[in-house]
Amino acid sequence: MVEVRYFAGARAAAGRSSEHLTADSLDDLTSLLTERHGERLALVLKAASFLVDGLACHDRQAALPAGATVDVLPPFAGG
Repeated sequence: MVEVRYFAGARAAAGRSSEHLTADSLDDLTSLLTERHGERLALVLKAASFLVDGLACHDRQAALPAGATVDVLPPFAGG
């Protein structure tokens, strides 16, 4: 089980600020989130950055540790 926290446009697309899910990798997680919340969130997830326990994660196939916190950070405007 991982905690997913949404920020900015991701929060709006998901309709919530956080949730708990069981996922093995970021690829698995994004698939589950798309099934659960639809195409609007899927578009955000394609451009989003992910932090796993506070560290940037660029390998979407890397295993997610049990109990991890995954932050979904969409691109921010204005620098």
